Amino acid sequence: MEENIMKVNLKVWRQAGPKAKGGFVTYEGVETTPDTSFLETLDILNEMLIEKGEEPVVFDHDCREGICGMCSLYINGHPHGPATAATTCQLYMRRFADGETITVEPWRSAAFPVIKDLMVDRNAFDKIQQAGGYVSFNCGGAQDANSLPISKVMADEAMDSASCIGCGACVAACKNGSAMLFVSAKIAQLSRLPQGAVERDRRALAMVAKMDELGFGNCTNTGACAAECPKSIKLANIARMNREFIAATCKK
Repeated sequence: MEENIMKVNLKVWRQAGPKAKGGFVTYEGVETTPDTSFLETLDILNEMLIEKGEEPVVFDHDCREGICGMCSLYINGHPHGPATAATTCQLYMRRFADGETITVEPWRSAAFPVIKDLMVDRNAFDKIQQAGGYVSFNCGGAQDANSLPISKVMADEAMDSASCIGCGACVAACKNGSAMLFVSAKIAQLSRLPQGAVERDRRALAMVAKMDELGFGNCTNTGACAAECPKSIKLANIARMNREFIAATCKK
């Protein structure tokens, strides 16, 4: 059976370095198939460029299984592309029409400076998590399974928040470049469980302070972050984080 070949035009942001002036370059007639992933199509483009003696496009990726959050690309006006609840590596070319021109950009945020082409520095997220610090718990012998009773509702909420992969789509989607959805998910995943309760006040104050220090914008509750999140992190986490922060501030 003959493979269904399609051709697309890739309008890609090229930038030599953090301080270099960037711009779009259009690569026409890139051959791919509907069942090829978007990252694989970029691989095809890079093979074409290398064969011509040109410099390949730099982009970030790792697991290609939708769990690492590295594939941070802004595609046709959407973080990770037009697919709902999916990362770029889970986006397939059948989402696009044969002959379509696809615009590919890096995350646009002052807190995520461009390293080169489509790769950005997302170390700001690591610094926020580091500010959250440690969790205190008994490191002795294994506790009995029923010694720390946690309701299923509470456990499910914590796990839902913990599913955040730190990709930065929320920041890229927000008109203010806010990191509130990411930070609230990291705060909520621990504050909903007894193991994270000891440091909950210090954690909320430290992570919010670090977020502000790193230059992320303020939340104005437009909900774009949750709409574009590949892991469907709930907007309710932001309200929970605000309550945690206000409570911790009142205790100072």
